[in-house]
Amino acid sequence: MTAAPTAAPPASAPANPRSRVLVASLVGTSIEFFDFYVYATAAVLVFPALFFANDDPAVAQLQSLAVFGVAFFARPIGSVVFGHFGDRFGRTRTLVASLLTMGVATVLVGCLPSGLTPGWEVAAPAALAVLRFVQGLGLGGEWGGAALLATENAPAGNRAVYGTFPQLGAPVGFILANGLFLVLSLTLSPADLQAWGWRVPFLASAVLVLVGLYVRVKLVEAPEFQAVLDRGATSRLPLGRTLRTGWRGLILGALALLATFTLFYLMTTFAVTYATSPRIAEAAEAAATTAGKPFDASAFHAGLGYARTDFLLMLLVGVVFFAAAIVVSGALAQRRGARPVVVASAVGMVVFGVLFDPLLAAGLPGTLMFVVLGFVLIGLAYGAVGSLLPGMFAADVRYTGASLAFSLAGIIGGAVAPFIATWLWDVGGGGVGLVGIYLSVASAISLVAFLVAREHDTADATSAGAVDATR
Repeated sequence: MTAAPTAAPPASAPANPRSRVLVASLVGTSIEFFDFYVYATAAVLVFPALFFANDDPAVAQLQSLAVFGVAFFARPIGSVVFGHFGDRFGRTRTLVASLLTMGVATVLVGCLPSGLTPGWEVAAPAALAVLRFVQGLGLGGEWGGAALLATENAPAGNRAVYGTFPQLGAPVGFILANGLFLVLSLTLSPADLQAWGWRVPFLASAVLVLVGLYVRVKLVEAPEFQAVLDRGATSRLPLGRTLRTGWRGLILGALALLATFTLFYLMTTFAVTYATSPRIAEAAEAAATTAGKPFDASAFHAGLGYARTDFLLMLLVGVVFFAAAIVVSGALAQRRGARPVVVASAVGMVVFGVLFDPLLAAGLPGTLMFVVLGFVLIGLAYGAVGSLLPGMFAADVRYTGASLAFSLAGIIGGAVAPFIATWLWDVGGGGVGLVGIYLSVASAISLVAFLVAREHDTADATSAGAVDATR
């Protein structure tokens, strides 16, 4: 039964205060990415030894990364589930549910016994994989809803700028997560960090979730979607309608974001492993001896030999440039349209792939330049996505369509990137030139997708750089 509309706000007047919309979209995605990065960092630094004890450290690392990738495959399911309710019954309540789903799963990870606990050798890794799957469900419904919260409440002609606020949650969450791990690494011994310190970021997410809930429960639906609700024009099966009318948007949206996801997870996951691996076999052998594990010289591949805390600090510096690039991207997209911005960033990523190995081989200055350039390119692409991707879909399926395209990009880009890069590192005999080629190919695919997509004819969509992939 459809309730009669009562005092619905006019479409030209936002139903929510602008400050509340911007804070809610930023805070929610900051918590989302904090939870996600906490796991990503732990998956590289501590989980291989705690949950996947193996005589071969490389195998343990791959097992840990495989569980890390589980969430990416859960994301499309979360996009369908939360998108269904968001498109049928409303964005605001659905956003609260997605935040709770991810937050509860993250806290429970912090409560898990490790695989070293007697009786938990099999159960602990299995439980970790299940909770990682639940995390992915929540993430699948979070980004699309936050992007809609910002852009559907934006004044006419300002969607690109508003669309950058949920995007800023990525660097904010990264700084909080990796900053906390950096503090723990500096203040705790390696033994204490592995014994209990790694749990602190997971448990701390409970506080952040409460903050996010406080902000979001005060929101009402945006006028644009409230009008859809008042007309009773919501889709009964948003997924079916999306597949019928928005399939082109799903394909182009996922491929367009392929390079951004690939580069981001190469920078934040694979690069941590490569940069902190010993430069010489003797150092690796000494570390294995200290850990009481055998050392296989034939399986050794040299890394950059940076201390864990030093490279985390480099990443934090890079993420500051990431945030600045997102702001610049939004401003450029508002003035010139999003497509020129994302096309330029894709071209830059193709070139960056060629420079991948030379920069990392150039010592500390080259590594710093690698980190800064990589995050700037990610930010330029990511900043425009908040307004571009929702513009590919009609209002009644926008939550489902934008969320699903984003999640599919996460699978073909983020989920497999660390795993493929680690394998290419091994195949390449310890060099990362093949990893750079992999990035260049992914970036070329995204470039083609951006060029094939077509812009809307409406003034607001053009100013925001929205793309019509359904015509």
